[in-house]
Amino acid sequence: MEADEGLAQLRALGFSEADARTLWSHFDDAERRGKPSHGHARIAWLETQEFDPRAEPELVEDDGGFQRWHARGAVGYLVLGRAVDRALADPPAHARIVVCERTFPTGMLGHHVRRLAEGGLVGVLTATSPPRLASPSGGPKLAGTNPLAIGIPSSGGGDPVVVDVSMGAVTWGDVIAGLATEEQLVPFGGEQSHKAFALALGLQLLVDSLVREPGHGAVLLVARPESDPVPALRAAAAGVRLPGDS
Repeated sequence: MEADEGLAQLRALGFSEADARTLWSHFDDAERRGKPSHGHARIAWLETQEFDPRAEPELVEDDGGFQRWHARGAVGYLVLGRAVDRALADPPAHARIVVCERTFPTGMLGHHVRRLAEGGLVGVLTATSPPRLASPSGGPKLAGTNPLAIGIPSSGGGDPVVVDVSMGAVTWGDVIAGLATEEQLVPFGGEQSHKAFALALGLQLLVDSLVREPGHGAVLLVARPESDPVPALRAAAAGVRLPGDS
């Protein structure tokens, strides 16, 4: 899909020009990085969802080292987009916790922390989703796939390192895109899948304990780096592809 076509479809859904471009940037980034489950196909998926394309996320609390955002009906991509824009325009003195309420869907979390890392900031981000993972020992689905993304900048001008891991062996996006079945959506790790399930529960409870309203949310840590470990890691890797490399 070309940009003109994608932007036209997003405008047809009612998004403003600026929001259409924010969404297209996210979807096209995922597509170009080999993540079609979070790429262009998400535009057609959005057509099946209920949302207010004109809703505007609101920064409802801002206390230096802490911010709270509320979606106010906006799609989660745009809530995190606004939070990242704000962090880049007004970085923390040292670190800041950002809690985003009623924030779903959030898409490829690596996209958000990469933007922070390219702006010279460390980012750690997790977000919750509907329960899709059951314990490897059986029982009901208790946790979302609850991905965890980490972006580390490099002051030497090199590419940042970006880690983005879902707690599922596949993602819900893979199911939406027809790349996997719902039965394949289990905690990753095979015989060690209890570890992924435990991490999914821990991340879910972290977010749920910090939001004030029921519903899916996200928690972002933004920090100024005090050193640059990336060049030494790349030297030690001796050409091995690192997470997030193109």
